[in-house]
Amino acid sequence: MNVTSLIETIGADFYSGVPDSQLRALCDFLINRYGTDPKHHIIAANEGNAVALAAGYHLATGRIPVVYMQNSGEGNVINPVASLMNDKAYAIPCVFIVGWRGEPGVHDEPQHIYQGEVTLKLLEDMGIAYSVISKETTEDELMAKMTEFKKMLAVGKQVAFVVRKGALEFEGKVKYENANIMSREEIIKDIVEYTGSDPIVSTTGKASRELFEIREARGEGHENDFLTVGSMGHASSIALGIAVQKPDKKIWIIDGDGAALMHMGAMAVIGANNPKNIVHIIINNGAHETVGGMPTVAPKIDMAAIARGCGYSSAVSVENLEELNMALEQAKSRKELSLIEVKCSLGSRTDLGRPTTAAIENKLAFMKMLNQAEAEIERP
Repeated sequence: MNVTSLIETIGADFYSGVPDSQLRALCDFLINRYGTDPKHHIIAANEGNAVALAAGYHLATGRIPVVYMQNSGEGNVINPVASLMNDKAYAIPCVFIVGWRGEPGVHDEPQHIYQGEVTLKLLEDMGIAYSVISKETTEDELMAKMTEFKKMLAVGKQVAFVVRKGALEFEGKVKYENANIMSREEIIKDIVEYTGSDPIVSTTGKASRELFEIREARGEGHENDFLTVGSMGHASSIALGIAVQKPDKKIWIIDGDGAALMHMGAMAVIGANNPKNIVHIIINNGAHETVGGMPTVAPKIDMAAIARGCGYSSAVSVENLEELNMALEQAKSRKELSLIEVKCSLGSRTDLGRPTTAAIENKLAFMKMLNQAEAEIERP
């Protein structure tokens, strides 16, 4: 189905959400039609943020907003849906468009499997009526379902279209780019050179995939890296949990701008606790590249200043390899909480693979590495 049919059938003029590769056709359509004009389209920091923006739009206009997201974002919307949008609270209508990653019977990555299994149940539990869109869905079926949905929206209910893999098409594919010179893979290779055997916690998406392949190319194991393949935005909090328990280890975080923005409050918690053994690296390409390339607001804000405001002892922004090397060298020797923002280009290798070890294997090897020194000390 062409995404234009879905847009016209819904008939809304305000969209907010977090990009998803399964909704690439929708995301490209919105950029083509609206760009990031906030009267019509706001790319949110997280899905709960998008729901609140939708609520504000409805309060101001009385019209129906649309929130788009990957199904992994359902967890982020539960609170505002249950306590704000629900008809037992403010009865704010909304149409959700949800990309169905990990649909049962469709091969996907491990972080999507359980989420895919519970996608429809979570909607049911939130009292959100839904309709699944597949390649076979006709425009007549879509219009009939929207007619049914409009009755629910009129009384302050929420509804959802759940989009199967490959169900939506759009001919106007958008090319996303920026003027930064360093590639993310080049940056991560440089980080690995400086970290040695220190633990690394890497964020979801292509950063963890590239870190895995860099270790493979170097003939190294993966026990020093915790690959946060799901749970976007939480790598830095995982690292803080490790760092306070292992104060003698230098803990490095490889984060992304979209992930850092998604749960930016984590930076305040890290800064307030002030672990001396964390180096927080945010690779900033100003985009949700892993899911298509739609822009984030990161190029418009000062990440280093935010980090300093949160209590990071040192925070710098770098734009080239020479500056990065200097920042990494200083952070390696510094016994202070540090942040390095690295300006990054868009793009990755077309043959970039995925981790070939299971998530549970990664966890066990990483835990063994973290506790190996203590175990050796305790041996008689």
